[in-house]
Amino acid sequence: MAQQSLAKDLFEDMGAKVEEASAQEGDDDMKVVDVIESLCMNCHEDGTTRLLLTKIPFFREIVIMSFDCPHCHFKNAEIQSAGEIQQQGVKFSFKVERQEDLSRQIVKSDTAVFRIENIDLEIPPGRGQLSNVEGILSMVAQDLEQKQEERKQVMPEVYEKIQGIIQTVKQMSNAEKLPFTITIDDPAGNSSFEPSPDDPSGKYARHEYPRSAAENEALGLGDTTGEAIGETIGNAAGEAPSTEIRPEYHAAQMYPAMPTEQMVNNVDEEEIIENQVYSFPATCPGCTRSCATNMKMVNIPHFKQVVLMSTVCEHCGYRSNEVKTGGEVPEKGRRITLSVNNKEDLSRDILKAESCAMSCPELNLSVEPGTLGGRFTTVEGILTQVRDDLRSSIFDTGDGGDSMDSAAKGKWDSFFDKLSEAINGEVKFTIILEDPLASSYVQSFTAPEPDPQLTMEDYERTEEEEENLGHNDMKTEGYEEDAETNGVTTNGT
Repeated sequence: MAQQSLAKDLFEDMGAKVEEASAQEGDDDMKVVDVIESLCMNCHEDGTTRLLLTKIPFFREIVIMSFDCPHCHFKNAEIQSAGEIQQQGVKFSFKVERQEDLSRQIVKSDTAVFRIENIDLEIPPGRGQLSNVEGILSMVAQDLEQKQEERKQVMPEVYEKIQGIIQTVKQMSNAEKLPFTITIDDPAGNSSFEPSPDDPSGKYARHEYPRSAAENEALGLGDTTGEAIGETIGNAAGEAPSTEIRPEYHAAQMYPAMPTEQMVNNVDEEEIIENQVYSFPATCPGCTRSCATNMKMVNIPHFKQVVLMSTVCEHCGYRSNEVKTGGEVPEKGRRITLSVNNKEDLSRDILKAESCAMSCPELNLSVEPGTLGGRFTTVEGILTQVRDDLRSSIFDTGDGGDSMDSAAKGKWDSFFDKLSEAINGEVKFTIILEDPLASSYVQSFTAPEPDPQLTMEDYERTEEEEENLGHNDMKTEGYEEDAETNGVTTNGT
């Protein structure tokens, strides 16, 4: 409790700190900003570093740092995440369509990659930044303008190309060149982008993904020697001891409990039996240590077989579960529309595949493909998960923090209130599942007879959907001939 209280005192939101400082004005012992004397890396004289520990809406605790040198007048400002590295990486995508979109707040950590997709411009990981879309674009243009005069003299052709990019970025930051799309890809999961309840479908997307071994290594995670950290204590000097995790995060403490009988480890059998739990070795995406992935095939009536997968890491406590559908890729996608009229409809089983987009027009809710992964739950369960996940990211600072204006906070409160009414069965609404792979499902109460509240229609996939699914690059016939013509052919040619 003492550690939680200390963390809460250190990382108050900025508004609370300003009020506290104003109330104690004139008190020399009151320090909102910590001032530290530090070395200037430009002139090697003593400068001043200022640190502010705060919390911001849509995110978590951060440290804002500012350095100023009175000798050479060098200045620098950046942020660092004060939290832990998240279990998964995160990628944000946002389409800037109007001038108001340029004011969206961005938290870009020092491990994030910022991209402007329309001009294929990528800013590699570097200093952390707390700004908005306009501010990030302006800083990109300023960084590109450095050394331009020297390039003009030495490499005029490179100067002209970079100058064209600078002009384009400036036009984007001034809302003169719209629309354009930006993405933020952070393997550490410590970046953030401000959403809005008024965003239409396809404008804003947030996707979490498991890190690769290379990304874990770049973040300093995992064991690159192939040995468990705890097994080599005392054998390697300076190596960190193993970390103890809380008991409830062990697989043995899960609810419902993991099966205790001996699992079938041979997944290469000719036929996989339904409702049989299989286990195969895997690598934890959180710590890169060895773990086990359990899978179980179940049959959904009037649909098809699906595979339930669960991964639990005994070392770091990482846990994940998802649903995978099998079978061939259908020729068309499928759109499922369910009219939810009463509380009984909330108990319908629903399978949302990872490739499926979900929307509720009456609730102003849109969930992009890949956001929740594959989920097999009920209508009430999936809406509850959306509400809880979104609320935790929006109101992570309690009441939304000081930088959230009253109008935005009122919109979010109205959105969550309406979503809660739908979860409680107090309002009627419609759920639309649009899956280009036709791998999603909603339970019918009248099957095999038609359900008057449930409609299904097949549709032709768009070219963008085909490209995203990788179908345009697939070739299942005649690839042997292509391999011969592209490689070494007969007669030595």
